[in-house]
Amino acid sequence: MKVLYFARLREAFGMAQEEVSGPASVAELLDHLRSRGEVFARELDAARPFRVAVNQEMAGAQTLLRDADEVAIFPPVTGG
Repeated sequence: MKVLYFARLREAFGMAQEEVSGPASVAELLDHLRSRGEVFARELDAARPFRVAVNQEMAGAQTLLRDADEVAIFPPVTGG
């Protein structure tokens, strides 16, 4: 699946996107990313504000993933 990072996450991880295979749910994907260590664990900590969308629809931890999915991870935005 394609994982896209936006705003502070793109800056912190040093990449805008990557291909990831294996995780079957959003929760498993986040656990996989956090297991990479320091910066991923810190930025994707449950206490930090971020959202996840799968195929451009907001997704929860239990949302199931397929290999062809596009997963976006981004901080909440405000605007006017």
